[in-house]
Amino acid sequence: MLTIVFYLSENDSNRQQSRRHEQVKYLALRIHLRIIVVLIATRKFASNIFARRLATGTFCTNAPSELNDVPSGSHFYKDDAGFMKDVPQHDIAIVGGGMVGMALACSLASMPLTKHLSIAIIDSNPALSNGPIIKKNEPPDPRVSTVTPATISLFKDIGAWEFVEQHRHAYFDKMQVWDYTGFGYTRYNAREADKDVLGCVVENKVLHKSLLSCLQQNKDFSSTIYPTRLSSISLPTRSSVSSAGASVSSKSSKNLSNLAKLDLSDGTNLYAKLVVGADGSKSRVRELAGIKTTGWNYSQSAVICTIEHDTENFCAWQRFLPAGPIALLPIGDNFSNIVWTMSPKDASNHKIMNEADFVKAVNHALDFGYGPRPESRVFGGDVISSFFKPDVTSSVHEQFEPPPKVVKLASDRMAFPLSLMHANQYACKHVVLVGDAAHTVHPLAGQGVNMGYGDVSSLSNVIADGVAVGSDIGEVTLLKKYEADRKTANIAMMAVLDGFQKAYSVDFGPINILRAAAFNGANVLAPLKRNIISYASGERDRLAVAWREACDGATAEQAAGGSIRCAVEEGGVRRCTTTAERLGG
Repeated sequence: MLTIVFYLSENDSNRQQSRRHEQVKYLALRIHLRIIVVLIATRKFASNIFARRLATGTFCTNAPSELNDVPSGSHFYKDDAGFMKDVPQHDIAIVGGGMVGMALACSLASMPLTKHLSIAIIDSNPALSNGPIIKKNEPPDPRVSTVTPATISLFKDIGAWEFVEQHRHAYFDKMQVWDYTGFGYTRYNAREADKDVLGCVVENKVLHKSLLSCLQQNKDFSSTIYPTRLSSISLPTRSSVSSAGASVSSKSSKNLSNLAKLDLSDGTNLYAKLVVGADGSKSRVRELAGIKTTGWNYSQSAVICTIEHDTENFCAWQRFLPAGPIALLPIGDNFSNIVWTMSPKDASNHKIMNEADFVKAVNHALDFGYGPRPESRVFGGDVISSFFKPDVTSSVHEQFEPPPKVVKLASDRMAFPLSLMHANQYACKHVVLVGDAAHTVHPLAGQGVNMGYGDVSSLSNVIADGVAVGSDIGEVTLLKKYEADRKTANIAMMAVLDGFQKAYSVDFGPINILRAAAFNGANVLAPLKRNIISYASGERDRLAVAWREACDGATAEQAAGGSIRCAVEEGGVRRCTTTAERLGG
């Protein structure tokens, strides 16, 4: 009996244990099924998100079909762990969001053929993130630019000049240039070249913020600012660019291989058809692209600052001193800007001297120091005008005017070394240089930034022409059209400025007399003065033609015994030719 009871009890225990095992297995199965359902739902949700993002991409939506070989604005690929990653793609990546880089973005945004392009602006400058607000009571910035009528026209065309006029700026229609020896001077007036103004002096922060405001106002233009720095560029290899017959499944991979890849310092990667180096004289883009440069240091530094007068200044002044020129430029509201060229040692001393001594030194350099005022001329205006009566200027009888006195220092003083630099090439496959990344010049004529804006105008037109015919905007044959257009004009200007720097760095009697003759000739002869004003105003085509004629046609033998012309030929034209040859012209 006991055996039967024990057997029945053991049987019941086994059945209960079996039921518990089945319950556990059932529960595990339910949990497993629920996990599968959640994973399927998550996958569908993620797929919908990715599909929606790909469907709404707006990369070159209005461009010709030939320009749209690249996938939409973002491309997704799997990394080593199998996760999807988003790679931004743009038509153009502008490295450098300064005045020239921002002007290029605004120019592209304003043109019907290029306003649909997707633009990336790469710059770690916090000014790009702080917004375009400039307080009315902010002190003047010592960094200013003298923009020419050609540059003003560019700003008006892209819609940025209206923002400039809302802030401090100063048009000027007169300019006086003279030599410390007192032998001669030249007065320029805009009316003598049928112009309203000779230029306008604007603080760099005003120009930059105006361009940023212009870009932000254009809601239809696709631009992205990356607040970081460029680390490296991977350019397409010849084989990847020329590969053909890729399958549909490899199409996106092929397209990525035809683009320049930019690695940024924050770990971001992006792709672009064209990389524009607008990142200054120490250009990282130029370095990574392997573009060599030619140039030399001037063993000079420039001290810049803002000063204050008792009354408002409406004229631009420049006096050539033994160590270099000093310029006094109006910027509005009784303020003017000083650009004073001197030796590096003197620049260091003037930067740290007390305010009273510095103001005294500036007034000494601008007026009564180093030599007399040019009350008379060795080659007098009356003598020269008697030979060229029909072509004399209206200012031939205008008297020399002393510049306004400086009463106060209104900003910090800054000093920087001066040099000349020119890139041996402006363009290669998928890369192009603009502004200081392509060329730097002596500041004696204030042409540096205007040359950069000339680059912007030319490059914008070349890109627009490429879009119009469906070309690859990164194709080197297209970019070389920009290089051909700008290189001649820039080398011409650089040769002239380098010649001026050399001519006015010599304190020697016969050279001083020749300089006086040049000053008085420019002051008296209307055609010469009109040409000089046109050159300085940004009419580069006339300068390029004149430079070619001078360098190609003039010889010492043609001087035919004319001592002045022969000396100018030896010291000016041949110097221009030498400079141009050294710069690659």
